[in-house]
Amino acid sequence: MNPDASAQPATEVVRTAPGTPVDVVIAEDSRIQAKMLIRRLTEAGHTVRWGETGADALALVRERRPDIIVSDIEMPVMTGYEFCKAVKTDPSLKTLPFILLSTLADPIDIIRGLDAGADNYVTKPYEPDFLLGRIQSLLATPLDGDESETEAATLEVTLAGQQFRVKAGRQQVLNLLVSTFENAVAKNQELVVANEDLSVARDSLQRTNAELTDLNDRISQINAQMVRDLEAAAKVQQSLLPAAHVTLPSTHVAWRYVPCHSLAGDFLNVFPLDDEHAGLFVVDVSGHGVPSSLMAVTVGRFLTPKVSDQSLLVRQGADGRIVIARPAEVATQLNRLFQADEFSGLYFTMLYGVLHLPTGRLDYVSGGHPALVRVPAGGQPEFHPVEGFPIAFVPDVEYDQQTLQLAPGDRIYLYSDGVTEAMDKDRQQLGDEALAGVLASTRARPLEESVGELLQRVEEWCRPIGPLDDVSILGVEWRP
Repeated sequence: MNPDASAQPATEVVRTAPGTPVDVVIAEDSRIQAKMLIRRLTEAGHTVRWGETGADALALVRERRPDIIVSDIEMPVMTGYEFCKAVKTDPSLKTLPFILLSTLADPIDIIRGLDAGADNYVTKPYEPDFLLGRIQSLLATPLDGDESETEAATLEVTLAGQQFRVKAGRQQVLNLLVSTFENAVAKNQELVVANEDLSVARDSLQRTNAELTDLNDRISQINAQMVRDLEAAAKVQQSLLPAAHVTLPSTHVAWRYVPCHSLAGDFLNVFPLDDEHAGLFVVDVSGHGVPSSLMAVTVGRFLTPKVSDQSLLVRQGADGRIVIARPAEVATQLNRLFQADEFSGLYFTMLYGVLHLPTGRLDYVSGGHPALVRVPAGGQPEFHPVEGFPIAFVPDVEYDQQTLQLAPGDRIYLYSDGVTEAMDKDRQQLGDEALAGVLASTRARPLEESVGELLQRVEEWCRPIGPLDDVSILGVEWRP
């Protein structure tokens, strides 16, 4: 046992409030259980002496005869059985009522208690009032020393293959049997209550299971609706992409678009603005999933080449002609329309250009987007980076416009950061050098093959997991 300074010493006498006290000796090696029993007995008005072992309690009994003894069975030095037998074989003490306390509940334990001469048996855990009732019952029917001696008989009991020779008086046997029966009744009542609780719990569980089944059905319906909504949203996103075969005067166009999820934050397009101009862009919204896709679709509504109240690219002039907005004006207007706090902190990068088809003049703007790459007809790839904030990142930003003059046969490539920032299994990025290498090695091949080769390089780099970001590639070759 661990010492407990707050527990009573093994031989200390605890005095109770005034009244008619009953002197009780208890034997209990658990200090916590002893303190609880002492408190309950003293609250009932009894005097209590405590022995931490059977030997300590026997010394207290011989020091002053108590009115009743309550003893645990499982104790070091001297067990409760040994303590009981020592009391019952002492002529001066044998009529003392003796109650055994134990977590044991085997019939053999009962016989061993009878053999030791115990008068009552209480199974742990017990209700304090139940134990107090046993004490009062035993004190109300005291044993007569002469009668117990004359009526004591030796009983031979065989139980579980073991033989016991028990010598006990009629009153003693009756007391122990009654206590055993009361224990059985109490345990049965506990079992009845437990079964009732179990029945209530079972009914509650059945109701909960039924509710969960209904909830799962509802979730399945909601998931099915979400799948249909996502499929519809994906179709809307497809409308933001170029036609399968884009035909523009004086140009060849090729593109690849691979979202990392069913819904993407990337989108691209190339289209005629009028008879002499073509617009082209790549947009990359931050994040992934539904919020990014929703913002991409919203942005796409403003990047339409059709004259409307929403289009930022073209408008109807006073003379009825189509007026094409400057790329810098488009970026500035988008930044005013979209601010991060309106879209849960989302923003997007963009590279938008207007190509004059007869002359090869490209006016373009970058909103924090990766550099435009130009591959001359007979030269190496050139990166044309532009400093600038992403759209919807900082309010009240005026964007600068850049100009690039193309020569016949020149190619330009627009792409999202899912290309250069694609990672391999060691989390190494593909980088600009690898991008330039693919574009240089495919310069002599058709533009369609060049763009396809770049996508294949990205996918091979990302094996076995695949790209973790959307991949958008747009290539344009000017051939006047």
